Amino acid sequence: MNLARFPRQRYTPAPTPLVRLSRLTDLLGGPTIYLKRDDLTGLTGGGNKTRKLEFLVAEALAMGADTLITVGAVQSNHCRLTLAAAVAEGLKCRLVIEQRVANSYTPDASGNNFLFNLLGVEAISVVDAGADLNAAMEAIAADLVADGRRGYIIPGGGSNPLGALGYVACADEILAQGFEMGVAFDQVVCASGSAGTHAGLLAGFTAACFDAPVTGINVRRPRVEQEANVHALAVATAALMDAPAPPREAVLALDDWVGPGYSLPTPEMFEAVRLLARVEGVLLDPVYTGKAMAGLIGLIRRKHFTVNENVLFVHTGGSPALFAYKDAFGHQDRATA
Repeated sequence: MNLARFPRQRYTPAPTPLVRLSRLTDLLGGPTIYLKRDDLTGLTGGGNKTRKLEFLVAEALAMGADTLITVGAVQSNHCRLTLAAAVAEGLKCRLVIEQRVANSYTPDASGNNFLFNLLGVEAISVVDAGADLNAAMEAIAADLVADGRRGYIIPGGGSNPLGALGYVACADEILAQGFEMGVAFDQVVCASGSAGTHAGLLAGFTAACFDAPVTGINVRRPRVEQEANVHALAVATAALMDAPAPPREAVLALDDWVGPGYSLPTPEMFEAVRLLARVEGVLLDPVYTGKAMAGLIGLIRRKHFTVNENVLFVHTGGSPALFAYKDAFGHQDRATA
């Protein structure tokens, strides 16, 4: 697995921490839980998209782009980090925001929406759920060409084979850290959304002959649809780096904790966010890691793992979005009081 042949802009100066969550482990009664702190990657606020952007922005610069164009939902961590990468490279950035929940975009909202403006986004286009997102980005790119500029389109979540290399690199990093710590991970759990993180980990672990199960916790799509998306991207990522492709049976993306829909709160998410904050001092986000951790907790309670296993949870960041959910947490507090 030779990733050195792919151009890369480094935004995270060292491997992100990998730590044991002793208090959470004791509280839940096993297995032993470890946390890969990819909420501590470089760029503004950190998160998993930073790893993908290292490869995508390198290609943008090589192509002579002066503007990054991408798409994401309301409160998109990916949009925040793409904009931050543009600032770091002296580029402009234009965003397409998809209202996956009707009428949910508020320009003056807190969280990532506030950061879009603070970081100096050049323009934001708002579209409704189901809109042709690629067409919307292509239209922006065409407008830039007409003005003598050059845009570089980054797919939602940075989730194409080039972006997924960020999590191939992370898989290699995890195995090296486990070796240094003397810990063999029996299972890995992560959020599964735009599929790049999940697919990149699978492709990376397969290339390294590491066969521990990787369980994705879906945040948006039904299981069958998400597993097909993850496998297709994992196969394409493996092809890009000339490595063996993960088999279809290696892909597991559970939809038990999606709740009423993408970004919509659930009681299990509220519990998980509070638990990690109060037991380990770690912030999760309401959309991705809160639901993914709810999935891990749920699996532990279902006795999915044995008490002797070492389970790694990949924390993909997103905590700035917490501030946009302040009222929702307050309502939930009052409802359960």
